[in-house]
Amino acid sequence: MTASGTRPRPSPALRRVDQGHLCAGCGACAALAPTAVRMVEQDGYLRPDQTGPLDAATDARIARVCPGLTLDQRAGDRPNHVLWGPVLDARLGHATDPALRHAASSGGALSAVLVHLLETGAVDAVVQTTASDTNPVGTRAVISRTAAEVLAAAGSRYAPSAPLANLPALLDSAERFAFVGKPCDCAALRALAREDTRVGARFPVVISFFCAGVPSLRGGEAVLAALGADRGAVTAFRYRGNGWPGRATATLADGSDRSMTYAESWGGILSRHVQHRCKICPDGTGGAADLVCADAWETDAKGYPLFEEKPGVSLVMARTETGADLMRAAEQSGHLVTGPFDLETLAPIQPGQSGRKTVLAARLAALRLCGRPVPRMRGFHILRAARRARSAALARNFLGMVRRALRPRTAG
Repeated sequence: MTASGTRPRPSPALRRVDQGHLCAGCGACAALAPTAVRMVEQDGYLRPDQTGPLDAATDARIARVCPGLTLDQRAGDRPNHVLWGPVLDARLGHATDPALRHAASSGGALSAVLVHLLETGAVDAVVQTTASDTNPVGTRAVISRTAAEVLAAAGSRYAPSAPLANLPALLDSAERFAFVGKPCDCAALRALAREDTRVGARFPVVISFFCAGVPSLRGGEAVLAALGADRGAVTAFRYRGNGWPGRATATLADGSDRSMTYAESWGGILSRHVQHRCKICPDGTGGAADLVCADAWETDAKGYPLFEEKPGVSLVMARTETGADLMRAAEQSGHLVTGPFDLETLAPIQPGQSGRKTVLAARLAALRLCGRPVPRMRGFHILRAARRARSAALARNFLGMVRRALRPRTAG
């Protein structure tokens, strides 16, 4: 609401995002218009709430930056894999610190790199996401300055986060930050850098991870319900970590724990609550980042990932020269150990990522047929990826998305 109590004239960019359920919840729009847009919880997701007027120039900037409207992964002279995007190097690795390797979700390589950056003075601080201090299944953005703070934030959080919403305050500082975010967050940060030269100076390192989608807070609450854990009695909640893949664990006020496996929590509950924008994402693998980490699952004879508990192993992928230099430097400083990896073996290790990419063309075609907005995407080899899919899979995903598009509107 404006000061007069009336709603401001809706932003055309934000209206298109809302009409197409295209919001990723990153907070970039709030960063571009901090006096007119704020991120609020809506049906379990983080969504922009326009509280003031937006001029045409600001609205145009939002349209260029918002990952729900525009995504650009043109790789220039870098190798640009049809499924995995720009890749200069890919290796298996893990943190050398046993505590960090155990606490993190997949070998602790990402956290090890952050500790390296802080302890060598390459950056002053890290912008990352950790558990909310008010909602056990929620998240909050934090600034980490020590190895202990990185350790405290280790572990995946399968819930909405808007790490870009507070960007203006960081841009006004004199510090240099490493940014850790979802692939869509990183894409938006890169787009923001094209609008504001301060972004590149303040954020010399951008790090991401493979993302299967953002579930609503209702997903986390459903996990608590399945565990028989009353939210009011939960003092802490981990979606993963403390092992690989680690169990979803609720700690209660009486000191007891209740937990379930990763397959039960993600596969059985959380994946059902993923927002619509993630289902048409061309880049769940952090193509805009300098360095990306992911689970390097072992697979069975049929190629299906095994989720047996064991010491974690990360896939560490450098997408830029900055990322490749960082990987090598983290090894040389003793924070990270890596070994060889054949990129052509990644598809069966990450079937969710490869599968979604190959059927994306069918899903987008269905939405366009139904008159639903879709993001503008460049450099993602969407049609080439579709050639790797079976005709039955393309048809199934096309028809499924048509059915979803024609349903009465629901949140997502």
